[in-house]
Amino acid sequence: MQLFKALQPVRVLSFDLDDTLYDNKPVIAAAEQAMLDALAQHAPLTSSVGHDFWWQQRLLLAKTTPGIRHDVGRWRLLGIEAGLVALGLTQANAADIAKLAYAAFLQQRTRITIKPEIKQLLEVLSQRYQLIAITNGNACITKMGIAELFQFSLQAGPDGRMKPYADLFIAAANRLNITPSQILHIGDSHRADVIGALNAGCQAGWLDHHQSTVSVLPHIRLTDVQQLTALLPH
Repeated sequence: MQLFKALQPVRVLSFDLDDTLYDNKPVIAAAEQAMLDALAQHAPLTSSVGHDFWWQQRLLLAKTTPGIRHDVGRWRLLGIEAGLVALGLTQANAADIAKLAYAAFLQQRTRITIKPEIKQLLEVLSQRYQLIAITNGNACITKMGIAELFQFSLQAGPDGRMKPYADLFIAAANRLNITPSQILHIGDSHRADVIGALNAGCQAGWLDHHQSTVSVLPHIRLTDVQQLTALLPH
């Protein structure tokens, strides 16, 4: 663990979820395939349509409704619906099928297994700090089996604009009745997690998977989330 800035007293450890506590790539790949399979079942005309088509539909939607990006779940749902309409379905049919396809996506999206050693780390940390989760995605700590270790989880969309906006961090501090500086947020995205935490006045821990070079430094840089044990009293 590299220390770039002296840590102020920390009361709360805030965790990003995707690619911080687990590898999210296979999770998303499985969820995307479940979505395509559901679409092929309920709207056979989509069988020849691939991932890029649905991504382009989301980009088009974001151009007309920029704020939709802050709620990735709703953005995906409405993007599916828009794509189905573009393929010739009625609005009503498109809305119904989009809900089925998104439900299939979400079922796989929230099927995440936390490695025993990560859960053990969280258990140890929770004895010293309050733990919270702040995510731009729609992973669910309850379905992961770690909710009992966390005070709560905040999600972009329902709880505020996505990181790097300060909304979720400020909401967390207010809910805990502490100052943002008493939160150390740990995440893998420099833009979302480090810049977001610093924007809100929180302390930032960067899980740098790629040994990147950046101009804005976090308070600490980690190469392995297990290095957080250095924050425990010895």
